[in-house]
Amino acid sequence: MPNLFKKAAVFTDIHFGLKSNSISHNTDCNNFIDWFIEKAQAEGCETCLFLGDFHHNRANINVLTLNYIMIALEKLGEAFEVVHFLPGNHDLYYKDRRDIQSAIWAKHIPNIHIIEDWYTEGNVTIVPWLIGDDHKRIKKLKTKYVFGHFELPQFFMNAMIRMPDHGDIRSEDFSDKIDHVFSGHFHRRQSNRNITYIGNAFPHNYADASDDERGCMILEWDKEPRYFNWADCPKYRVMNLSDLLNDADNLLSPDMHCRVTIDIPISYEEATFIKETFINDYKLREVTLIPQKDDTEAGLDGVISYESVDQIVQTEIMNISSDTYDKQILMTIYEDL
Repeated sequence: MPNLFKKAAVFTDIHFGLKSNSISHNTDCNNFIDWFIEKAQAEGCETCLFLGDFHHNRANINVLTLNYIMIALEKLGEAFEVVHFLPGNHDLYYKDRRDIQSAIWAKHIPNIHIIEDWYTEGNVTIVPWLIGDDHKRIKKLKTKYVFGHFELPQFFMNAMIRMPDHGDIRSEDFSDKIDHVFSGHFHRRQSNRNITYIGNAFPHNYADASDDERGCMILEWDKEPRYFNWADCPKYRVMNLSDLLNDADNLLSPDMHCRVTIDIPISYEEATFIKETFINDYKLREVTLIPQKDDTEAGLDGVISYESVDQIVQTEIMNISSDTYDKQILMTIYEDL
């Protein structure tokens, strides 16, 4: 049996419909698809692999967002001989079932292959979102490449929080005989042993601040994967006002979202002027001015430590112990605010 691909272009976690079906975000998604196709064709890729979470909202799809999604999938179907589309947890209506998912209609688009169950072709296995006792099958995998949408402990869920170990699937479950495991789900590009989270399509919120290693992966059979960052992606930055005023040309770029801590005394009028001026001059999408916190917390060793609001909220969410609330969903909701 021939292998699944000769040269594959791979991306993941684009999340159409994010930010309350924002037109700006959906436009970013389609701009990414255009860049991805151009890069893949320049590299001579005949196959596309998508590793999950094309949609953001699992319970409903906005009609406007649906139009963006259809245009994107039609472009992908035209650009590749085959597109292996792996639904992620955000694409599934039920968290513990895979029989209903939001992209099922896309199977009618030429060259789109929806992966609804474990799929092996040649020396490649594509593993869907794990449900029930699926994790027990991982140790039996013997293919060269594995692609999936895994939730592995000890990998970073975002810039600062690692996935806790719930006792199900672990990195060690993947045999060393597997050359490489490539996964979507966690948005930060990161590797451990023979497992790589390839990084999502582009930064989505301030959990991605100052981390622009997002884009796509090009994998030629039996060669090392190569990663390409989308240079024109929207970017997120957190900085002090004093730094911004002293070095704006190096800190800012078009389409950037900025949270700026006011660390020098300014009036309300000055703050308004600064915000409007920087948005207009540097074509920023957003500037949020945040008063500097006075609250401090002294550790047992006497060292004073500071926590941002994001750190406090994210830590508290991860400390929730409940059978009713899903911490991952709560974290996603918070990061989308």
